[in-house]
Amino acid sequence: MISQNTFKAHAKSLLHLGMPILLGQLAQMSMNFVDTVVAGMAGTAHMAGVSIGGAIWTPLLLFGQGILIPIGPLVAQGLGAGKKESLNRFWRNGIWIAFLLSAFLIALFTLASYFYVRSAKIDKEMAQIASEYLFYIKWGMPAFLLFFVTRFFMEAKSYTRPAMIAGFAALFCNIPLNMIFVFGYFGFPALGGAGCGLATAVVCWIMFFIMFYYLKKYSPGTFKIVRPNMVVMKRVVRLGLPIAFALLLEVSSFSLISLLISPLGKVTVSGHQAAMTTSGLLFMFPLSLGTATSILIGRHVGAGDLVKAKETRQSSVLIGVLIGFVSLCGMVLFREEIAKLYSQDPMVIALAGSILIFTAIYQIPDCVQMVVLSVLRGYNDTKAIFYICCFSYWGLSVPIGYALCYTDFIVKPLGVYGFWIALILGLLCVCLLVNLRVRHLEGLTLEQVKAKISR
Repeated sequence: MISQNTFKAHAKSLLHLGMPILLGQLAQMSMNFVDTVVAGMAGTAHMAGVSIGGAIWTPLLLFGQGILIPIGPLVAQGLGAGKKESLNRFWRNGIWIAFLLSAFLIALFTLASYFYVRSAKIDKEMAQIASEYLFYIKWGMPAFLLFFVTRFFMEAKSYTRPAMIAGFAALFCNIPLNMIFVFGYFGFPALGGAGCGLATAVVCWIMFFIMFYYLKKYSPGTFKIVRPNMVVMKRVVRLGLPIAFALLLEVSSFSLISLLISPLGKVTVSGHQAAMTTSGLLFMFPLSLGTATSILIGRHVGAGDLVKAKETRQSSVLIGVLIGFVSLCGMVLFREEIAKLYSQDPMVIALAGSILIFTAIYQIPDCVQMVVLSVLRGYNDTKAIFYICCFSYWGLSVPIGYALCYTDFIVKPLGVYGFWIALILGLLCVCLLVNLRVRHLEGLTLEQVKAKISR
């Protein structure tokens, strides 16, 4: 265990780098909160429709984001190794990857929307709202991926405030845009829940243009359109695909729950969505800490300082445990007040409040696993992330959750609570396995680590 003084030094570095990232992440995630609240004002069906649309949008978006995540650690490793002159190539080729991914994901959104709205088991009003929501929001995909390319590149170079500014600007724009498009102010048609999708698409482009402005301001030599470098693109995609599939497996398991419980009705979907949105907001704390951790680990590993890399990991885990404990206490104590933020329907409030207890239970393992997963990214150990998430979420959470929800194979059917119990088991499994993997990496010699990150 590290000393108190060493912990303070590393904690200061993590918080200095991570605080602007956290504020930006909270602002971005708050848009989902605003969408849910405004859609709830339009009615339970609209709130449920936005929930289902988000359950399709979020996994595919994070899949694209996951492919681009290695840009940050690769740039950080280059900085640690003193190779500053060649780092711009990661942004220049990242934008090509973003454009190609956008075309692919927009096609997937279109197909998903087409088939979902025709499902015989789903409430038709809810399905139609979800389909219209996806139609509008998908046009923000290119901007969102371009935003991530620029954000990861700049954060690795310690320019963390631009993403924070973009996040808050997006949030302040999202609130009035939601009201305008959902309820039809200033001559616009009232789109209901689908208007949340249009507002998000517009805000995605606002975020990208803000990041692009700061890129030209802080790194003017970076912006240059060049021909795709297949070597660089293949390296980013090779490292990013396992992360992308791991994120897809994790988030799609959460999203699949929303789809699987949709036959249970609008109240169940709405209560579940309120708990999921709250959990997503709190997840921004460990996610931001993890982003800062992967950047610092990448720098230390690139510089060959494995001792500082280990100390950074230990400090980050301790901070993660503290964040998880505070989140747990807050969700348990204020669960009813939190539920009332999303809906005035007494049935939705009661269900959401009870689900929030389950959400609170997994806060500590969720924080720890997010931090340690970020350590693996700093070591370019992305394949392990995929295997661990595949086993934990799809090997455990989804099948156990379905069995607990709908069957009496284990116990009497528990409904939506069965899926939340299974999620807790899955997160505990991830937490255990990623910690074992990090211990293995920290036992490697410097030569072995250098050979690993150079691949």
